[in-house]
Amino acid sequence: MAYRIEYSPATDEHLRALTARQRSLVFDSVDDQLKHRKPMRPNPLAPWELRAEELRVHHDVTVEPEGIVTILAVGIKDRSRIIIGGEEVEL
Repeated sequence: MAYRIEYSPATDEHLRALTARQRSLVFDSVDDQLKHRKPMRPNPLAPWELRAEELRVHHDVTVEPEGIVTILAVGIKDRSRIIIGGEEVEL
């Protein structure tokens, strides 16, 4: 089953805080890995997390009535910290 990808309005600010290379990595990883979804370890920020190098894409998955992956947040992982939209978020 192929999922439709949607970005929440909050991700506009998150993506603007990234470099062009990081944004490209996010979009490529989302297209490659989230269209055909497999379960991953839940994350307190969102039910799902995609890892792409130092980047984290937090998302939710809806199966019914159609498959939709909603991107909720995009951040940079630095050791035990995650920076989303230029601000550190507690996980």
